[in-house]
Amino acid sequence: MSQSDVSSDRERVLECTDCLDPADAFALIGNETRLSILEALWAAEDRPVAFSELRREIGMRDSAQFNYHLQKLAGQFVVQTDAGYDFKHAGEKVVRSVIAGSFNEHPTIDPFPVAGSCVACDGPLEARYRDEQLAIACPDCGHGHGEYGFPPGGLNDRTREEVADAFDQRVRHLHCLAADGVCPECSGRVESHIAEDGACCLGATVRVDHECVQCGYTLCSAPGLRLLDHSRVVSFHRERGVSLDERPYWTLPWCVSDEYTAVVEHDPIRLRVRLPLAGDELRATLNEDLAVLETTIESLE
Repeated sequence: MSQSDVSSDRERVLECTDCLDPADAFALIGNETRLSILEALWAAEDRPVAFSELRREIGMRDSAQFNYHLQKLAGQFVVQTDAGYDFKHAGEKVVRSVIAGSFNEHPTIDPFPVAGSCVACDGPLEARYRDEQLAIACPDCGHGHGEYGFPPGGLNDRTREEVADAFDQRVRHLHCLAADGVCPECSGRVESHIAEDGACCLGATVRVDHECVQCGYTLCSAPGLRLLDHSRVVSFHRERGVSLDERPYWTLPWCVSDEYTAVVEHDPIRLRVRLPLAGDELRATLNEDLAVLETTIESLE
């Protein structure tokens, strides 16, 4: 197959044959009855759900009117099968957003203390929540240890400690996906590049900027976050009595401080992240794609 044939095939695969303008998509679900249909599908014990059962669940007597609203959702948000109706991914996404509170909840909570100490001044750390963003920061010197989106639903039925743990897991997940080139929001392609022109929310001057080419989602990170699940890094810590799964990312200096990350080459770019622990130091060299090229262990004694 020629290169032109390959390009032609790629274009055919990516071509959208039944796309809906975003404004039209929002108009479709901006209706109480249609949202009720999606919520009824979500609440159903088994799916697909029959037409009559859906209509009964939302309490609409007029079958024709119910069918009108249901057909507005069909194709983009729900799919019809021989056994009834079920979600398409977009329909599930809408309901999950409602459950998460992104559309209808705007809670605030007072700052609360979290584990660890500030990498800049060794002061205490606290979590602050505002406008669906949770931030870890030092109240004494103001140094940031990360600020990322956290849906309001994540606060429900959790203690402050559990909220902090959920935030830690969420941040790890977001950065893992972005570094692997997958958008956490739309699963589109994410492009990443190394920047040295200012501090991000993690206090890192040398940072990684991630941006989705499809939906525009952006995320910045310290290069060290990429190493949290790397096998050599995990074993290095485990051999010295530390389980990285049990340590919030903000308590690991190489995840939130410039001191442990340096650009050692520019063409092509190479990063070195130092991870000191128990008298030894693991040194990881990463390329511009955040792939680990090599690791070495040096004694600090």
